Amino acid sequence: MTKPQETHSVHTSEALTRAYAEGKRSFSGISLANENLKSADLKGADLSYADLSDSDLCGANLRGIDLSYAVLQNTNLSNTDMQGTILIGADLRDATLDRANLRNAVYSPQETLFPEGFDPLNADMKSDRAAEG
Repeated sequence: MTKPQETHSVHTSEALTRAYAEGKRSFSGISLANENLKSADLKGADLSYADLSDSDLCGANLRGIDLSYAVLQNTNLSNTDMQGTILIGADLRDATLDRANLRNAVYSPQETLFPEGFDPLNADMKSDRAAEG
């Protein structure tokens, strides 16, 4: 399956929120580093392999979003609803996760990189290895 052409025209937070409002959900691989996405509603979108480093997603609705292998270093995820988000292989080093709702978010113990001292079990996250064994 090929990626939609519209994804390639998304280079700003405004273009992303506009495309989402138009019903598009596939944004895999986009680069939106240093963008302001405060309070954005992106629920259910595919942002796998996206670069969102140094962005502000404070208060955003990321419920059920696919952030597999996304770069979220130094990203502000405070007060975000990330319930059910897929974070397998995501790089969350130095991200701010204060009051983020990560309940049932899926991560990989081997591949997902968290901020120092962050415990995914205390955040009620689910390991992608939970079904094994």
